[in-house]
Amino acid sequence: MREILLVEAIREALSEEMRRDESVFLMGEDLRIWGAPLGQTKGLWDEFGDKRVLDTPISEAGFVGAGAGAASLGLRPVVELMFIDFFGVAGDQIFNQAPKLRYMFGGRMKVPMVLRTVIGAGMSAAAHHSSSAYSIIAHIPGWKCVIPSTAYDAKGLLKTAIRDDDPVMYFEHKMLLNVKGEVPEEEYTIPFGEASIKRKGKDVTVVALAWMVHKALKAAEKLSEEGIDVEVIDPRTIVPLDKKTIIDSVRKTGKLVAVDEDYERCGFSSEISAMVTEEAFDSLTAPIMRVATPTVPIPFSPVLEDAVIPNEDRIIKTVREAALYKKSKLQANI
Repeated sequence: MREILLVEAIREALSEEMRRDESVFLMGEDLRIWGAPLGQTKGLWDEFGDKRVLDTPISEAGFVGAGAGAASLGLRPVVELMFIDFFGVAGDQIFNQAPKLRYMFGGRMKVPMVLRTVIGAGMSAAAHHSSSAYSIIAHIPGWKCVIPSTAYDAKGLLKTAIRDDDPVMYFEHKMLLNVKGEVPEEEYTIPFGEASIKRKGKDVTVVALAWMVHKALKAAEKLSEEGIDVEVIDPRTIVPLDKKTIIDSVRKTGKLVAVDEDYERCGFSSEISAMVTEEAFDSLTAPIMRVATPTVPIPFSPVLEDAVIPNEDRIIKTVREAALYKKSKLQANI
């Protein structure tokens, strides 16, 4: 199978859906010449022209609101919010309008908008351009949240998102855009709410998203040399969330480590921990453990940025601790 960059997979999904459905159009800042902040839409203006690829003023409230309005009237806009850190500028549109319209009109109004945005650290882009914050969006009823970690997932999930009749926020990690992966040339989509088991194992379950999936897989390979067999699960979508795959894995391994680039406080790792505690506590043979970003703004300094973002060493240390935890100790603490 051919290998392409994740950014190319995004571009392919957009172009294929725009050819398939004339109601699909792109809107955001610097999409035409620059091709979005990291080249995701480069070349699409040449093919589809001014009416299908719209450059907007620097007004997130304006173009996110316009996208919600266009979607409610029957179009399928794919709106580009350069970085997730800017979601607050369009707070009313993201919190109050796009996700609530269908509910407030009793299901008679659809809002098939995709809001694409870039997340994550790794490039020393400082606090205004480096957060993840998908947990905040997942907290808002009405949004579906997609977080791919591979080129294959990126293309299949984006095509599904564009065809969905509800608003979908689609998160692209900046450190993965230039990572290659296998992507078939034939048509395919990936359903929401189906996790991907990236590595099978029997000793510890690791749940991770986006860039952390790759770090978890590298950590798992090193731990295998110690005889620790790690299962790595990538939820791919956190709304809807595939609880069954995670619970089934924890019932098999008895141990869970949640690895998350979002903040530790009220982050996705907290949600996974609570869900497993509620639904599979009787299967746990060790406390649930987390590897997440401390609740501080992401630093500009490369040294400080590396210190706060989860890395392989922290994952290895935490998974090893979970794997070696004695059940008798847990029972003594209850």
